[in-house]
Amino acid sequence: MSREDVYRRQNMGNASGIGARCALVLVDFVNGFVDENAFGGPHIEAAARATEPLLAAFRERRLPVAHSRVVFADDGADRNVFCLKVPPLLTLTETSQASQIVPGLVPVAGERIVRKTVASAFFSTGLAEWLRMQGADTAVVVGCTTSGCVRATVVDAMQHNFRTVVIEDCVGDRALEPHEANLFDMRQKYADVMTRDAFLYQLSRS
Repeated sequence: MSREDVYRRQNMGNASGIGARCALVLVDFVNGFVDENAFGGPHIEAAARATEPLLAAFRERRLPVAHSRVVFADDGADRNVFCLKVPPLLTLTETSQASQIVPGLVPVAGERIVRKTVASAFFSTGLAEWLRMQGADTAVVVGCTTSGCVRATVVDAMQHNFRTVVIEDCVGDRALEPHEANLFDMRQKYADVMTRDAFLYQLSRS
């Protein structure tokens, strides 16, 4: 029996679909996370580039867009347990180059910028409330890393009762194995997982 068979037998992996209004959530597409010598991995930069046409499509349709950044205080006053596991996170301060959103995805006026010190873009940030104020019922999640901040954001999006979509060619990780394993698991329990072009086709028909 394949791994897929187990989930099908338990009636998992069903589609939640796209609702009436989608919002794009870009998780931590910052300089430090596209740099393999800092926090990145070999295919995160490609995921960021693949996201550019997706972001353009959301802007063209005037749909809500939110970006997240990991930002700690200059003096480390807000250090937390996450920093015990990953001490270099404390270098991601408001003005550090590593914490700036990559040039191809820089926010424009009207887009929400979420500053966070944990994995999920939803945790204690007010993002869920902002998305509801924009009339969104579907969170389309891209960014990095697939097994870390993307997954945490996806789980919280579902727990806030948003239909959730992960764009598989617009997320990246430090290694292929956790990337693929987490895409598989999110597909079974938390989100629809599809390619950018497949999603854009659905969006054009909604």
